[in-house]
Amino acid sequence: MTNYYDVVIVGSGNAGFSAAHAAREQTESVLLLEKASPAWVGGNSYFTAGAFRTTFNSLEELLPILDEVDEEDLKRTKLPPYTVEHFTRDMQRITKGRCDPELTTVLVEHASDTIQWLHERGLRFRLMYDRQSFDVDGEFHFWGGLALGTIGGGKGLIEQHLKAAASTNIELRYESPVIDFLRDENGAITGVICKTNEGLRQIEAGAIVLAAGGFEANPRLRAAYLGPGWDLAKVRGTPYNTGEVLNAAIAIGAQSYGHWSGCHSVAWDAAASTWGNRDLTNLLTKQSYPLGIVINADARRFIDEGEDYRNYTYAKYGAEIMKQRDAIAYQLFDAKTAPLLRQDEYTAHGVSRYEAATIHELATQMGVVPEVLQETINAFNVSIKDVPFNPAIKDGKSTVGITPRKSNWAQALDTPPYYAFAVTCGITFTFGGVRIDTECNVLDGSGTPMPGLYAAGELMGGLFYHN
Repeated sequence: MTNYYDVVIVGSGNAGFSAAHAAREQTESVLLLEKASPAWVGGNSYFTAGAFRTTFNSLEELLPILDEVDEEDLKRTKLPPYTVEHFTRDMQRITKGRCDPELTTVLVEHASDTIQWLHERGLRFRLMYDRQSFDVDGEFHFWGGLALGTIGGGKGLIEQHLKAAASTNIELRYESPVIDFLRDENGAITGVICKTNEGLRQIEAGAIVLAAGGFEANPRLRAAYLGPGWDLAKVRGTPYNTGEVLNAAIAIGAQSYGHWSGCHSVAWDAAASTWGNRDLTNLLTKQSYPLGIVINADARRFIDEGEDYRNYTYAKYGAEIMKQRDAIAYQLFDAKTAPLLRQDEYTAHGVSRYEAATIHELATQMGVVPEVLQETINAFNVSIKDVPFNPAIKDGKSTVGITPRKSNWAQALDTPPYYAFAVTCGITFTFGGVRIDTECNVLDGSGTPMPGLYAAGELMGGLFYHN
């Protein structure tokens, strides 16, 4: 059976739905194909906090798109500008200068307009006070350039996309994995072949947009591209991003691009299941580590917890945990720092949490050598500079004379009760993908656009390297 649509989008995450809305503004018939069942709609986007990095010059600039506003909170809100220059500098810094300059320019310079466009499509935004600000002397101080998120997080993001798609008659078909492409005698992409419960189906289209994600849910490809041991990583999100669409595009000539041995991975609750949890979603991350210390199974520190704001380190520290014995680590806090933790993440049902009145007792619960842990904490405590602590800025409260150094937010662990949280590596998405130009055309090996084929989201490479 053959169908025809003006545009077919492959994948139901944020990139896929955004492409569908854009296509529907220009064409009559738009089909979104999803590999999974309706119970798994949303791809990895469902499992996020719904946070959007965008540019703005002031808090007032964001007010028109905020749907949850507390006037009293606004009076106490300190939100520094996050400009095109800030965004560009951050992209270049975290990727060590490797981010594709043309794609980065599009991302950065159109971020604000795109947020406005998404709001007009039906997405609902708020300031993420709970995730991105600290109360300092009665004021909410935002930090790290990431203030805006969708109401309801990733779940809300996908619900809002689904509602918008229904309102404009965008068709969704589930359990329809794409396995190959249709091509004409000149090699142009004219459609897709997908599996259905009734067998193979050919769907012709004026254009195909690939938004089917990377290969982070494929243990074999993780081991092949990311390295030994990565097949054992836990997956933060959907089990369906296994790379078949990405590989099919490369098989017909799409140019591979980006950091194929790199990925976004985080500190993830050690007790989490193999795949993402549709109820807890991103609450299984443990991202308040800059406020405490992180040790491995040998009770030794191995990262600079305060190297930078958490927004700029959390996506690379999962890989550092992966390198440790048994791919396990523990985040440690005391009674001083515990109130500053992101409560939703650290108090969620079933988290790997330990609490004790002494370090010796805490170590025993964790299964590490108590004397070694006490030695690690003692060395850390006596190395801290005597400067004021401020979690909302890079306060320079660092350590001296120990390795690794803690560059900011170093506070002695000396006030019981003590808390520990067991974490492992949770992979979010892979960095390798196909190469596109600034119009989202998929390029072949010679850099020429492949007629009829476009890509967006995780499936495209070139934006992220190392971090």
